[in-house]
Amino acid sequence: MTISDAFTDLTADGEEIENLLACQPDAAWDTPTPAEGWTVAHQIAHLAATFKLAGLAAADADRFEALKSRLSADFQTNVDTAMAPYLALTPPALLGRFREERIAADKALAAVPEGQPVPWLVRPLPASVLAAAGMMELFGHGQDIYDGLGLHRQYTDRVGHVAFFGTRTWDFGYQARGLATPDVSFRFALTAPSGKEWMFGPADAEQTISGPAVDFCLLVTRRRHPDDLRLTAIGKEAGEWLELAQAYRGPAGPGRRPGQFT
Repeated sequence: MTISDAFTDLTADGEEIENLLACQPDAAWDTPTPAEGWTVAHQIAHLAATFKLAGLAAADADRFEALKSRLSADFQTNVDTAMAPYLALTPPALLGRFREERIAADKALAAVPEGQPVPWLVRPLPASVLAAAGMMELFGHGQDIYDGLGLHRQYTDRVGHVAFFGTRTWDFGYQARGLATPDVSFRFALTAPSGKEWMFGPADAEQTISGPAVDFCLLVTRRRHPDDLRLTAIGKEAGEWLELAQAYRGPAGPGRRPGQFT
């Protein structure tokens, strides 16, 4: 995968969600999703707010830092505040705002000169990595939308960017729970939807995770319980990590129950 692939695939993933919802009646936006208390509208409001933030970070670092300095110490307060103006919109207007924020962020990230970091909530990131983070958000919240509407999702090899981001942030699950990160290395051997084999991490690592890349992405976004995924862990820390994995900052949340989805 090249850097340009990340930006192109970010656009494609956003269009997938957009096209899905463009075909739904307004009433579908009130459908509950597996995230407790969140409807389809909440999922899109969160995505719109996230893309607005990413677009600002890529286009105007000073304004982003000023906004960041005003954020609350309470994670949920920040999430609720960012979503509120979007939730006040009608479904067509919310879909339009999601499209606007997404396109603006896509263009701003793609325009960042190669090698120039983009400021972000914890530390600066390369634009391609921030694009992968955006794809992780689209994957996770998009999955909630598909699950809430009872629709089957077709996965593509674009999930490789989400898998890459999940391996890069393997320590987030420990940090979210206030646990010490073990001094070990992980090897991830993942199979793409197309059948390609993707390898991440040192080849000689004793702790390994292997299985379908889609299952790995469902794991690190906490959209499926580990018991329901075809992932194999070798090593004590690797086995424990399956229960802790998450590719996002903030509270882990309750995740999903074993057997919740068939």
